[in-house]
Amino acid sequence: MRNIHHGPHGFRARGFTFPPGFPFGDFGGAAGAGGPGGTWGPGGRGGRRGGRGSRPNVRHAVLALLLERPMHGYEMIQELDARTNGIWRPSPGSVYPTLQLLEDEGLIEAEAAGGRKSYRLTADGRPEAETAAQNPPWSHIGDDTMSQVQDFRDAAVGIMGALKQVGFNGTPEQRQRALEILNETKRKLYAILADGE
Repeated sequence: MRNIHHGPHGFRARGFTFPPGFPFGDFGGAAGAGGPGGTWGPGGRGGRRGGRGSRPNVRHAVLALLLERPMHGYEMIQELDARTNGIWRPSPGSVYPTLQLLEDEGLIEAEAAGGRKSYRLTADGRPEAETAAQNPPWSHIGDDTMSQVQDFRDAAVGIMGALKQVGFNGTPEQRQRALEILNETKRKLYAILADGE
């Protein structure tokens, strides 16, 4: 789709900015469910923030990436973002504590490179990294999920474009009707989630 950009500050399309991780939320939350030891389980695909699904395992992702080459923390975040087409962009609050934990365990080591810490595997860390690389967390995000994300984004862009046109060109009565439709749509979307509880 044209005029679409995805960056650390959110999803931008034709002048509109959506939150990072739109539309399926930020899988890479703080250390915990999405941090060290987090897993990718049933319901995790497209899981909403605070939802019941488990999150991708940041530890396994970091180790699998470092098996390929040394990287700094921000580079890992960019790699995971790129490999999942923007679906999973773990936060610094999940990646950097994981790196510190792995370093404390002696599985990785850091060295200063270009003003940043670059991390690489140690001999002790290689066996776990090789295991993680056999089934890396990003491989669980299938083509169907990728396609659904794009469908959500396309629909959101279309809706925002229509809303902008009504806002600028509509009469007060038309804007009021549009507002009623938006509020009703919001209620129906939340009802979908309520039906799944």
